[in-house]
Amino acid sequence: MGEVALGEDGSGQRKIRVAVVFGGRSTEHAVSCASAGLVLSAIDPSRYDVLPIGIATDGRWVLTSGDPARLALSSGTLPSVESVAVTGAQITPRTGPGGGALQVCTPGEVPRDLGEVDLVLPLLHGAYGEDGTLQGLLEMTGTRYAGAGVFASAAGMDKEYMKLIMTARGLPVGRYVVVHDREWRSLGERKRVLDEIAELGFPVFVKPARGGSSIGISRVTDPGSLQDAIEAARGHDPKVLVEAGVDGMEVECAVLEGLDGGPPEASVPGQVLVDAHSDFYDFEAKYLASAATMAIPAPVPAEAAAEIRRLACAAFDAISCEGLARVDFFYTPAGTIVVNEINTMPGMTPASGFPMMWAASGLPLPQLIDRIIQTALRKRPGLR
Repeated sequence: MGEVALGEDGSGQRKIRVAVVFGGRSTEHAVSCASAGLVLSAIDPSRYDVLPIGIATDGRWVLTSGDPARLALSSGTLPSVESVAVTGAQITPRTGPGGGALQVCTPGEVPRDLGEVDLVLPLLHGAYGEDGTLQGLLEMTGTRYAGAGVFASAAGMDKEYMKLIMTARGLPVGRYVVVHDREWRSLGERKRVLDEIAELGFPVFVKPARGGSSIGISRVTDPGSLQDAIEAARGHDPKVLVEAGVDGMEVECAVLEGLDGGPPEASVPGQVLVDAHSDFYDFEAKYLASAATMAIPAPVPAEAAAEIRRLACAAFDAISCEGLARVDFFYTPAGTIVVNEINTMPGMTPASGFPMMWAASGLPLPQLIDRIIQTALRKRPGLR
């Protein structure tokens, strides 16, 4: 790939052109921007010609500044595509033979191509980006992209179907109840659902079925607060998941697609450290807390760590994931391991577990990004 005219480095090969796409229409817009900031600071400019493309909260695709400092998360301000957009220019993916082309449209000017893009690196979290929708668009345009495909993205995003697939594959999954929109709007059905949830016991965690970054999640300790928590989650998604609380430490494990068709590889697991002022690992504790967010390696016996790594790879394979993922677990005082969920585009911010766990496993961020890109470039176009 890329054996064309002289590149900027003076060799006979041009650099690999990577479009880093971030932002998006979901509630995780700011986290996506912060992920892009870290990746843009670490991607090797001698190997890659990087094209930073933001998707604004209203869905517009725009050229943006590639300055990582302008995309950092802080408690004072949250980054956005709008704040780093290059004024006036709007981008549209062009379908048709050849694929891989992105067109820039400026008012009053003839649309022009930005040149062939070798690969899209989508750093989008949540709906309209991590859920298979963007992946489907890229496949329709014939564009190579990194990460999970359409099905794995959709299955990983929808926690109901994620858990159904994990259970079907024999993975240990905790108890849960799904609250569907139709059931919740029917008073008779609502009572039945609330009774089912009561059987889980308290506390329970109420969350949007297709959300992430701990947005819209509530920890509920008594029946009186349950309906309000479900309504809060429904503000983000008409389908809600209610999970039984698990008494145990939260452990995460990062996974990468195997090299040259080999099996997936798992990082050293890490324990999630929740700030003493937080009820659980919410958005503030996850991204804005000043204290350390992970203990790596997780303080579990060697046999448990090996089993967590095995289960992380099994979860990755269960949904036919590709590229990268992070799998979240509970490890109980009795030594039981429970799979909580898989995240097919894990956060890549400075506070995120995925890059920290790989760094602790001997793969620092520049090499990690390089591996994700190179794995994607080796795939054949078309059906995965």
